[in-house]
Amino acid sequence: MNSLNVPASNLPRVVIIGCGFAGLHLAKKLRKKSFQVVMIDKHNYHTFQPLLYQVATAGLEPDSIAYPIRHIFRKYPDFYYRMALAEDIRSEENILKTNIGDMHYDHLVIATGSSTNFFGMKDLEEGSVPMKNVPEALNLRSIMLQNFEAASLTNNLEERERLMNYVIVGGGPTGVELAGSLAELKTHVLPHDYPDLDLRRMSIHLVEAENRLLPPMSVHASNKAEDYLREMGVQIWLDTMVKAYDGEMVTTNKKNLPASTLIWAAGVKGTIVPGLPDGSTEKGRYLVDEYNQVKGTENVYAIGDVAAMLSDENPKGHPMLAQVAIQQGTNLAQNFINKSRNRKLKPFQYKDLGTMATIGRNKAVADLNKLHFGGFMGWLLWMIVHLRGLVGYRNRLVVLMNWVINYFSYDKKIRLIIRPVKRTTQKQSNRLTRDNQEAITARNME
Repeated sequence: MNSLNVPASNLPRVVIIGCGFAGLHLAKKLRKKSFQVVMIDKHNYHTFQPLLYQVATAGLEPDSIAYPIRHIFRKYPDFYYRMALAEDIRSEENILKTNIGDMHYDHLVIATGSSTNFFGMKDLEEGSVPMKNVPEALNLRSIMLQNFEAASLTNNLEERERLMNYVIVGGGPTGVELAGSLAELKTHVLPHDYPDLDLRRMSIHLVEAENRLLPPMSVHASNKAEDYLREMGVQIWLDTMVKAYDGEMVTTNKKNLPASTLIWAAGVKGTIVPGLPDGSTEKGRYLVDEYNQVKGTENVYAIGDVAAMLSDENPKGHPMLAQVAIQQGTNLAQNFINKSRNRKLKPFQYKDLGTMATIGRNKAVADLNKLHFGGFMGWLLWMIVHLRGLVGYRNRLVVLMNWVINYFSYDKKIRLIIRPVKRTTQKQSNRLTRDNQEAITARNME
C-alpha cells in the first residue's frame, strides 16, 4: 500500500517520522547502505532548536537556524521526503497512516521529538506563549514588540507595566537563555527604540519550581547562572510554582506577578502517534529496549525525546537532550546495517559529552565531565559547539556574522512584526481595545 507516491523497491523500507536531531542523524547514517528511506515531517525543514530563543528575541532570522529537508538529502540515493502528518500506526499490517495517505514500511522509526507540557493546566495552555518551534518563536517576537507598541499608546500606568513585564516559567537552559537575552534587550536595545518609555519599569521574572536554576547541571553552573542573571536585573523565583494565569496576573505559591506575557518553558512531553499497543507508552514517551525497539512491537522503534529507555541505573530514562537524540539515531542506523548483514546488534549506551547554557555576552556556563567553565571561556565553548551543530555552511556563516555584529553593537536589527499575533485570552483583548480607545480619545481632546 503506497499512496504517498514513493516508488516500489526491493530494498528494505525505513520510514522515519520526524526530522529532528534523531531522525536527521539516522537518515544520514543510512546513506548508501541498501535501504530505501522515507521521511515524514509536517515541516519541510530541520530546526536547530537550541537557538530558537535568539529568533524570539530578534537576534537571528528563522532561516539561519532552519534548513530545508530536501536540500539536506538532495544527493542521497533512495531517499524520499513527504510533507505529511502521521495520524495512526497499524503495526500488525506494517502501515503508517498519514493525512495524505498510507505508507507500508519494513522498519518504522518514531522520531517525533517533544511538545510543550502544560501539566493539564488549561488556563496556562490558552494564555501563555510556548517556544518549541519556529512559528512559536516568531509569535513570541511579534508579541513582545506589539507589547511595547501598545505600552507607548496607553496612559494607564498599571497596564503599561503589565505590557512591559515578562514572566518566564522554567529555569532550564531555555528559560535561562531567554531571560538573559531579554535582559540584554532591556538594557542595550529597547531604550533606543522606545525613548518615551521608562524601561526601568520593565521586569523580567524567571520562575523555577526547584531550589536552583539549571537542575540537570552542576551546582557550580547553577550558582554561576543565577549570579549572572541577577547582575543583569532578572528577578529569580526559586521553589515557586505557577498555579494560574488569566492574561493579566500570574498566580504562584509565593507572589502574584502582573504580566501580559507569560512564556512557558517549564516542561515537555513526547509527541505520541496513536495506534501502538497498550503499555507501549509511559508518561508521554515510548518504552523502548536497549536497541530502541518499542515495547510490544517487532519492527517499530523510537529515538530521541519521545523514547524512554528505562533501567535500574536510569529509572527515568535518558534526558531529553539533543546529544541523546543524535547518539540514538547513529546507534539505530548501525543496528539496521548490522541486522541486514547478520551481525550482532549493539545496545545503546549514552555518552555524556557535557551540558552548557549561555546567559549573555561573555556569560555562559558549561559542564564537561568534571570540568566546569564559566564567563568568557564558557561562552566561547558554547558558541563553537552550537555553530558546529547547525546544518549547512551558509547557516553557520550567517549566525557567526550576526553574533559578531551583535557582540560589538548590541543592536539586533531584525525587530520586525512580520505577522501580528492576536492574544488568546478574551480578557486581554477587551482590555487592550479599551485602553487604546481611551488613549486615542485623550489625544483627540488635547
